Amino acid sequence: MSYLQNLRALSMLSSSIIADSKFNFVRVLYWRFGFPSVASNPRFYGNKKAPQTEEHKNSGGMLNMRSRNGRRISRATIKEAQAAMLEYLHSTRGIQFFDADIMSKNSPIFLKKLLGRVEHEGDIGRSIIRFLRYHPINEFEPFFESVGLQPAEYNAFLPRNLMFLSDDDLLLENFHVLFNYGVERNKTGKIYKEVTQIFRYEYGVLLSKLKAYEKLGLSQAKVANIVVCNPYLLIGGVNDRFVKVLEKLENIGFELSWVEEQLTDGNSYNWKQILGLLFWFEQMGCGKEKLADLISQRPDLLLEDSGSKSLTLIGLLLKMGCSMVQICSVFLQFPQIRVGEFVSNMRQCFLVFNEINMDVQEIGYLFRSRPLLLGLYTLKRAKSLLGSLNVGKQRLCQFLLENPEELKNLRIGKRVLRLPDSGEVMRSKQQKTQFLLKLGLEENSTEMKEALKVFRGKVAILQERFDCIVEAGIDKKDVYKMIKVCPRIINLRKDTIEEKIDFLVNNLEYPVSSLISFPKYLAFSTKLVALRFSMYNWLKEQGTADPMLALKTIVSCSEYEFLRHHVNRHPRGMEVWENLKREIYSDSMVSPAH
Repeated sequence: MSYLQNLRALSMLSSSIIADSKFNFVRVLYWRFGFPSVASNPRFYGNKKAPQTEEHKNSGGMLNMRSRNGRRISRATIKEAQAAMLEYLHSTRGIQFFDADIMSKNSPIFLKKLLGRVEHEGDIGRSIIRFLRYHPINEFEPFFESVGLQPAEYNAFLPRNLMFLSDDDLLLENFHVLFNYGVERNKTGKIYKEVTQIFRYEYGVLLSKLKAYEKLGLSQAKVANIVVCNPYLLIGGVNDRFVKVLEKLENIGFELSWVEEQLTDGNSYNWKQILGLLFWFEQMGCGKEKLADLISQRPDLLLEDSGSKSLTLIGLLLKMGCSMVQICSVFLQFPQIRVGEFVSNMRQCFLVFNEINMDVQEIGYLFRSRPLLLGLYTLKRAKSLLGSLNVGKQRLCQFLLENPEELKNLRIGKRVLRLPDSGEVMRSKQQKTQFLLKLGLEENSTEMKEALKVFRGKVAILQERFDCIVEAGIDKKDVYKMIKVCPRIINLRKDTIEEKIDFLVNNLEYPVSSLISFPKYLAFSTKLVALRFSMYNWLKEQGTADPMLALKTIVSCSEYEFLRHHVNRHPRGMEVWENLKREIYSDSMVSPAH
């Protein structure tokens, strides 16, 4: 029987041999087939399932492999290719048989790429061996794939100047240490990706770090599982914060096995953050018994995102003025909802309260008095609530402050009913109607209806703005006429009206009576007016502008018309215009240049 045939026969038996875990029987078989002996560690051949990569899980592994033309590659062809790759890695390259066997059987992506490069009309095994004789492969590719990494993950880890695994003895040594210790081979890739530096440790260093955690009272199997979840524990000395967390949990009655059960595979934990959360629980006056009950019932409060969600919740409640006792009560009564979702719901409530202009003290009051209610339900957006309830922001604020329990009826997924009319809307409409009648508008006329739509705010505020214009020196009758011509000016804030009148009189040097014939001036921004007059004054100095233009002519025309009829009349007009524009719109000072 040829050497290659021996390898094929051994390949078919290897799975059952390894599963049987009878080390002496394995050693005898290896000796009969002429292979060198391997490390005599029974754990090396423990009862483990063959590692599966994502390719195995998602596409059926080797059995669903297809060639470049889309044809399915037969099982016999795959096994011959695996046997040939095993012979090359072990016999030609001198890689330990177990490593070579795992690499050949658990790197389907690499094997498919290899088959694509080999012409295999006849004996596929001979073709691959002949090809590899003259085309050595980068052994790190099938190795990394066999430990659970995909090409997109391991490409960045491929050494630039190395092709052969034997040239990186520390890498293999530390992988063997982890596997022999009890870490599943297809999970060592995850550890490599997260803490590559531990695979540069000198001989004996990695094992000593693992043994150091056993001295804490953890079994070897528990240490292996914890290391998979938290590879960072292997960096530096024994992680003192991890040890302190274990000590605190043990102090309130938790066994080490409980910690292991709660650690989720694939997650990494920030033990410093978890330790900080336990400290906050102590500061809140949460006794040992209460804390033990809380953590046993809701371990996610401690471990979800390494406790960062709970810490965020504590910080949020503190900012809202909650006492430590109140915060402790929130945790002890925590509802059946993930802490991350609870925090998200609270933030949504804060955004809604802020958008409807609720006072800071009032927001704090709701957070202090109804924290569980705010975190339990996801509130609809402010815009949706205002529309569904058919109310304004002020009415909604008042409603929530008087009826905080109604928040549960304003959540997403719940039909929101309109609030009954309080009569305030009707009173406001009547007051506005009286105000408009003074302007000379006829009741129930089209002009009256349009004006009611335009005017915003309470009548008291509208009256304040009206009086502001009167106090500037314009008769009431004239102000009525101004508002009738340009209703928008009454919607301007009082300080804005005062600012624009001051600019007209003191900067532009026009009499306040100019507003009677051109009330729309108040609707233009001060910067736009400053720009137009700065340009107009420059053009007058150059002798290219009419020195007697009216306020309305300069301000009310469009920019296109202003440029066409005034700026473009001078050769340097556009240059000066752009310079003034940059200067005025980038500067808080808007006085026009004279």
